Amino acid sequence: MCACREWVNVRQRGKALHLPFPEYMKILAVFYYPLLYYPLLVCCTLQHRAGYAFGSLLALSHFGVLFWQKVDCPETTEIYAYYALLASLPQLACLAYLCFQFPLQGLHLYTRQRCVLQVLSFLIYLDLIKSFNSISQHSNILFWFLSVFRFPLKMSISAFVALVAMYHVALLLVVLVVPVLHIVRAGIDQDIAFLLMGFNIILSEDKAEVVQIVTYYTWLLEVCYLCAMTLACMVSLAMLMRSMVLNRANLRGLYRGDICSVYSCQKTIRPSKPGVVCWMGLTGYHAAIVSIGMVIQTLVFFICFLFLVFLIIVPIFYGRNLILFQISAKAWPAWVTLVVVTAIQHVAAHFAFIKKDGGTTDLNNRGSLFLLTYMLYLLNTAVGLVVGIWRMVITALYNILHLGRIDISLLHRRAESYDPGVSYRYYAHFLKVEVNQSHPVLKAFCGLLLDIQIQKGGAAKKIRDAEEGIQRVQPNRLAPAAQRKRLCVRWQLLYTLVNNASLLGSRKHFQVQASSAEAGLNGALRRGSVRAGGTREASPGPGASEAAEVG
Repeated sequence: MCACREWVNVRQRGKALHLPFPEYMKILAVFYYPLLYYPLLVCCTLQHRAGYAFGSLLALSHFGVLFWQKVDCPETTEIYAYYALLASLPQLACLAYLCFQFPLQGLHLYTRQRCVLQVLSFLIYLDLIKSFNSISQHSNILFWFLSVFRFPLKMSISAFVALVAMYHVALLLVVLVVPVLHIVRAGIDQDIAFLLMGFNIILSEDKAEVVQIVTYYTWLLEVCYLCAMTLACMVSLAMLMRSMVLNRANLRGLYRGDICSVYSCQKTIRPSKPGVVCWMGLTGYHAAIVSIGMVIQTLVFFICFLFLVFLIIVPIFYGRNLILFQISAKAWPAWVTLVVVTAIQHVAAHFAFIKKDGGTTDLNNRGSLFLLTYMLYLLNTAVGLVVGIWRMVITALYNILHLGRIDISLLHRRAESYDPGVSYRYYAHFLKVEVNQSHPVLKAFCGLLLDIQIQKGGAAKKIRDAEEGIQRVQPNRLAPAAQRKRLCVRWQLLYTLVNNASLLGSRKHFQVQASSAEAGLNGALRRGSVRAGGTREASPGPGASEAAEVG
């Protein structure tokens, strides 16, 4: 018996049992998939060979069960016959990726001599040293950033989830509309002629021709819908790519301490309670915004394609139903008048009302200028009406195209605090938490400390070996020039930790209010500001904003 039939029987038996609190069971069902795949996350987090081995078996079992279920019963009765099969393709792809990734991570872990976090931190430190070429002698503060940018894990996961959400929304848009159009087109017969006659619509005297025309129009409707959905997918993908580019620029700017170029006002880069909440909800929020934006874009593009096809292209090809062209033919005097009035004003402003004398520009013929302004007042009002409608259309299209982006505000710079999708809400707080907790300079400093601890451990081992009489080969030491360069780089790293504006919130006992008069440019302290303990802390001078980019 098919597995789906068994599942239907189980559901029917469950309904017959009248389980207590069915609403609470529905709420708990939301956590089914997180609990189901939580062991996979644990196996990946352990970073141990046993964890990777168990994760490989678990991922393979999940993939096998899901694949067997879809192969055994690919058709379902919900929404569309193959919707469940098509919707599970991203899930199957991720499980297949884990089936290969877990063994590779286990083999890679077997060959490594240090733990993953230590190696990553030390590699970032090495990249920091390699990117060191020259230092500006005129800069009072040094800002470090990596020559090879690495997106934070949270942002990469958010982008991937947004891609999966786009796939599911596109699949839903197809299976909810296209099969219905197929059913409607297959059910068109000669009765459609009588239905249209009831609305006083006569396409032709021949009923067979009416059936052909309606079938053709239904096919055009399907083509317009698929084109609109494809265009919405392309626009959403392009907006996602532009968002990643802007995210990279914002993170690099905050890593350098250039806070004012990212935020509209002064901010202190430190975690907060709203920041943690926004950091947790960013991925789901991004997926929801992308889905809503894609649906609205599909609807708007579908209306535009309908307007283009049924009011312009089809009437031109068949020479009938030229409603739009008839209206345009009757309104051409008004359009010509508006164009002529606009042209007259530009020509008069260029030749009659502007004079150049001795390299300066001034008004000329003021009396004629005032008279022409008075005479063209009503016509300029009509021009303003057309421009206002066009402005509204352009603004609506711009907001619809950028609705799926959370890294920009759809409101003005001064009013973006009212936009729940970007500054001060989700994206801005996410940036502050991410920069504060995963700054590459902090990672480099942690890698440096780990490397020093490893070196100290090696020195103690050498002393113990010497006491036990074990002869060891003398290790190769760095050349004096290399030692001086490494020492210089370490001091510059320490100087950056002290003076980078984005790292001030990470320092212990650092207390600065965002609205305090002592807050300097980009969150840095002013010269001579007093700390809580009574001591004064030196800060960079006026040239602090001109950051020296290294690498």
